[in-house]
Amino acid sequence: MKKYLLSAAIFAALSGCSPAEKTQQPSKVEQPTEVTPEESASAPQESVREKSNNVDPKLNAEFETFTHTLIEEFWQYNPGYAVYVGYYKYDDQLPVPDQKRIDEEVTFTKDRLTTLTAFDVNKLSANNASDYYILKNQMESQLFTVEEFKSHQWNPANYNVAGVFGVILNTDYKAKDERLRAIFRRMENIPAYYEAAKANITTPTIPHTELAIQQNKGAASLFTDTIHAAMIESGLSDTEKADFNFRLAKSASAINKYIKWCEEKLEELKANGTAKDFRIGEALYDKKFSLDIYSSLTAKQLFDKAVKEKGRVHGEMAEIAEQLWPKYFADTAMPSDKLVAIKQVIDHISVNHVEREKFVDSIRAQIPELEKFVMDKKLLEMDADKPLVVRETPIYQRGFAGASINPPGPYDANANTYYNVTPLDNFNAEQAESYLKEYNHWLLQILNIHEAVPGHYTQLVHSNKSKSLVKSIFGNGAMVEGWAVYTERMMLEEGYGDFEPELWLMYYKWNLRTIMNSIIDYSIQVNNLSEEKALDMMINEAFQQEAEAQGKWRRATLSQVQLTSYFTGYSEIYDLREELKEKLGDDFDLADFHNQFLSYGSSPVPIIRQMMLSE
Repeated sequence: MKKYLLSAAIFAALSGCSPAEKTQQPSKVEQPTEVTPEESASAPQESVREKSNNVDPKLNAEFETFTHTLIEEFWQYNPGYAVYVGYYKYDDQLPVPDQKRIDEEVTFTKDRLTTLTAFDVNKLSANNASDYYILKNQMESQLFTVEEFKSHQWNPANYNVAGVFGVILNTDYKAKDERLRAIFRRMENIPAYYEAAKANITTPTIPHTELAIQQNKGAASLFTDTIHAAMIESGLSDTEKADFNFRLAKSASAINKYIKWCEEKLEELKANGTAKDFRIGEALYDKKFSLDIYSSLTAKQLFDKAVKEKGRVHGEMAEIAEQLWPKYFADTAMPSDKLVAIKQVIDHISVNHVEREKFVDSIRAQIPELEKFVMDKKLLEMDADKPLVVRETPIYQRGFAGASINPPGPYDANANTYYNVTPLDNFNAEQAESYLKEYNHWLLQILNIHEAVPGHYTQLVHSNKSKSLVKSIFGNGAMVEGWAVYTERMMLEEGYGDFEPELWLMYYKWNLRTIMNSIIDYSIQVNNLSEEKALDMMINEAFQQEAEAQGKWRRATLSQVQLTSYFTGYSEIYDLREELKEKLGDDFDLADFHNQFLSYGSSPVPIIRQMMLSE
């Protein structure tokens, strides 16, 4: 996914990037005080255990008032993120990310964090205690992002106004003409926004500068083409349209000037070798991991666990390859090297894929099949009234992931969820064939389980129903991605695909990608793994096509820690399920587990675990 949604660091709103993008950008990192990952994860667990005897009704009422006020204040500082979650009160406001604004938000965050930590968490209810830890994590992460991580100084791709404008234009939360008027007012600050961006960027990296150029070219086309066309067809007066055209021209000019500035900066960086290394190093990585992921494991422990799991999955794949070998290579001896044999089987059957021109349509056609399986098997509650729309990825969002979900927020939960699928327009014939082999007949099904049903789309529908706005708004990326990965295995375990060995082999190949994500992310960012060695690992140990491996290398140079969220969340959710199975025995019900797990919004899995075990 380029998934998700769900972290609302200060620059999520200032940059205009989508929440899905911000899960791949700096958001939640180590607390200013020294707290180990184990302590960070165990703190809410202790509060849940103690809650029953110590709950103070008056304090809980005060805490709920505080959170209500805090969220409203947060939207005033982050009107763009508010739009993403369906809160449109400030839809016409675009903050300018200059130093004055940054300082104001830092002061605000520190003040509210002081107020928050004055509450005695041991006297809060389980729901409020978990909100307490989520908010504390969120605010400490915001401070880290600005004061230590400082991505606003080295990531030019942080600055892209297009996302929020696209949501306003495409979401029917009020009459289209009124939305266009909001867009008109919001455009006023675009020139100042990009001037502030240029002033902030002092030490850019090459990969992030390249991404900024690519995505902002898409942003420019949103204004010159899409919004312009909507304005022409609107019921705005001639005077309004003339003013609109003038502001559109100024907006496009500001974006194009930023693109040119980035292009000149890129040439300079390549010529004189002054670019900042995209690798963040062990110290920052550990800090970022501890709060981004919110796991009971450290970054190194997670890496070691992934390496061990890779070996186990290789063993499972070797057994399936041995089963399938006579079917596809009856007259050929099976290689003694198990990895070579697995790769030969995968390569042989991967030619079974859709045609290039039908890639998006084939995904669109498969969603009803997945929904029917989930409902027939009664695996969890589905909501047919919450629409899922499969569409081509908007140009201004391309360049990071081939498939992603843009969900509505809890304030506008009935709006469309968009499943973005990038067509293969920019691939030559060889690249397209490599990509289609990667997303072959079987893997395309796993992709749709992950992104749509019962993965991201289904989970986010449930998340918007959470009684806690905190849990829905400040969701945990590891839980979100972990759930999507968990559903892949769960669906096959429940009989999706009739236990076809080819599907299981491809599932393990896909699961290896999840495992390898954690391995290469840590190895690249901390251990200085080279591109050559990273590609070799992905192609020969995770059986990825070259195009997919190259895309993952690019992604690993643009994000940090986010790639570990898949394996971390998945393994913690699966372990929790198995623990409850053992605890409840014959009373365990899979649908009940799923529905209860999803009822806590997008909370970190350690928090959900303690709340479920305490009930």
